[in-house]
Amino acid sequence: MERRDLLKMIMTATGVAMIGGNAFGYELKNQVPLSDTLFNQDDVMLFNEIAEIILPRTDTPGAKDANVGFMSLILANDCYTSEEREAFVKGFQSLDKQAQDKYGKPFLLLSAEQKSKFVKDLDKDAKAYNKKRKIDYMSVSPNNMYSGGIKPLPHFFTMIKQLTIFSFFTSKVGATKVLRYEAIPGKYNGELEYKKGDRAWAT
Repeated sequence: MERRDLLKMIMTATGVAMIGGNAFGYELKNQVPLSDTLFNQDDVMLFNEIAEIILPRTDTPGAKDANVGFMSLILANDCYTSEEREAFVKGFQSLDKQAQDKYGKPFLLLSAEQKSKFVKDLDKDAKAYNKKRKIDYMSVSPNNMYSGGIKPLPHFFTMIKQLTIFSFFTSKVGATKVLRYEAIPGKYNGELEYKKGDRAWAT
């Protein structure tokens, strides 16, 4: 999948241009130890649990299979501005308190049904928040989709959703088992047969 196509997918799914656009220059070899980030292993588990509700396993792998919790490393690699990172972390750290207020226990201890409802309610809240603040970048040119210091920032859950989609479809699992993948370089075929329902290409 080309970078532009992935950006369009993220914009369509969230209604907001990709925040932290520098993530597209991110390379796994530049990963830092989790201990050097703003998060810990419990946070990675929480990221994965939320992401699995956004992209659940069906007949193809889900977010947990791709361990999209590594999105925490993207946040630590200067892909976000300090303002974007602060808004993300502050919102993320409020999740357990919100779960406690609503269900009397932290998110990871909720039932599957409660987790699903909690995340869906967050998504509704995020859309209402973004709409109220007129945060709608769907008209942004495909050639200029990076945040570039756009203000006001979207709801923190919108940012989590964006990173979930980005992390999943740029992971080995997402690229090879959900999208169709062929290593580059590959042979050129100008008359490739297409059948309705064929998966998109990762390359």
